[in-house]
Amino acid sequence: MAPDDIREMFSPFGLVQVRRMFSGAGLFADGVMFALLVRGVIYLKVDERNESDFEREGLEPFTYATRHGRRGVMSYRRMPDRLYDDAEELAIWARGALAAASRAGAAGKARKSRKKLA
Repeated sequence: MAPDDIREMFSPFGLVQVRRMFSGAGLFADGVMFALLVRGVIYLKVDERNESDFEREGLEPFTYATRHGRRGVMSYRRMPDRLYDDAEELAIWARGALAAASRAGAAGKARKSRKKLA
């Protein structure tokens, strides 16, 4: 999937930047990574507020092999296939993923600040 195709698909959501990462790409909005593209599959960021939407649809999390032969799991889940053809619904899911990514970023900054104070 080419970066221009991704930007067009997400256009009802807003401006999306596509940055190459590892074996795929990160999708960013407002400087926040809210999705991954790996082997032609898009995974959206999840947290406790939107994960149940993905679980209801049986959408698996993104996993990867670690150096030690284990499976790592990230807080991204496969995007529903129907969203590739439904830009309006994709925009709704993308807003939820961006909100989850923003919450995770804010939580990470709060943890770092508490460590500096300790």
